[in-house]
Amino acid sequence: MTTITTSTDLGALARLLAWLSPAYPTGAFSYSHGLEMAVEEGAVTDRAGLVAYAEAALAHGAGAVDGGLLALSWRAAAAGDAATLDELAELAAALRGTAELALEATQPGGAFAIATNAAWPHADFRAFTLRHPGRLTHAVAYGAAAGFHGMPLRESCFGWLAAFAANLVSAGVRLVPLGQTDGQIATAALLPALAAATDAALAVTSAEDIGSASPIIDLFSLRHETQYTRLFRS
Repeated sequence: MTTITTSTDLGALARLLAWLSPAYPTGAFSYSHGLEMAVEEGAVTDRAGLVAYAEAALAHGAGAVDGGLLALSWRAAAAGDAATLDELAELAAALRGTAELALEATQPGGAFAIATNAAWPHADFRAFTLRHPGRLTHAVAYGAAAGFHGMPLRESCFGWLAAFAANLVSAGVRLVPLGQTDGQIATAALLPALAAATDAALAVTSAEDIGSASPIIDLFSLRHETQYTRLFRS
């Protein structure tokens, strides 16, 4: 019989659990990533449709963009490369298809920076956030913080993408609507897509590798701006 022993850095685990918790005050729960309009127009009507929407976002949309940006930001922070980190922050702010998707990225990013500087202070992370007021996306802020704090890249990236997907599922549970058990089944069904998105993010070696192709999500987001009644901000 073979015995496998693993070692966990409890400090890193504590940060991951805190930063990715729905209780962390980023306000991410108030965004639906265009899903509210997709439900309104009948494009997402059940659990399978919700899973497909999240898979598309992970593989071809914001998940693909932000996963790569997160990994590059982590590497720049870990290497102490402030110039590259600043370039990534500006690029990330520009890579948004609509005004609401931009808000969905930068408002939680700013909130994450405020909470993290207060609760988990790091001088280099604070200096970085002060250089980009109102311009930090959530993925870049989180990736930089994880790099500065010496957290493992793969786990940090997978965790962020899982939180992104979980937020979509939570919105879908309320919008479709679905039961809580259906929400958990959807979350479990997204594991292969999350693993693939994590691998794709870690394979990104430069900003030139980053891109997206999810025009239907952008169109839902555009139409959501004028939706008559709304529960979500995007």
